Amino acid sequence: MGLFGKKKEEKAAPACACNGNAPEMEAENMSEGCGCGNAEGISACCEEAKNGICCMKVLGSGCKSCHELYENAQKAVNNMGISVEVEYVTDMEKVVSYGVMSTPALVVNEKVVSMGKTLKAADVEKLLHKLGF
Repeated sequence: MGLFGKKKEEKAAPACACNGNAPEMEAENMSEGCGCGNAEGISACCEEAKNGICCMKVLGSGCKSCHELYENAQKAVNNMGISVEVEYVTDMEKVVSYGVMSTPALVVNEKVVSMGKTLKAADVEKLLHKLGF
């Protein structure tokens, strides 16, 4: 029971780590999966994550800054020769599920690596190199 006799809302368990609700995992531990039993979604993502970037997302509201980060992230990926599609997420429910309160945000392998900044393509590249990619 919560405050004033109201029932506390319980969060639904995430279907898989690939939906952004997963606990943070190190790349070398991702091959074991998230334990959710959804072998199809997490396994493919995590096997790729062992050796590189499995997924990259820009989270935002659809504003100019968010579009700019999305374009810059795509440029950075192309410049680095990485074969990963950058996804653009504008569903605010999904954005908030990552714990992001300031957009635009950049997510790499389901971990928020930047928020509240419009990074240039060169900055995204530097960040990815710093992360070991």
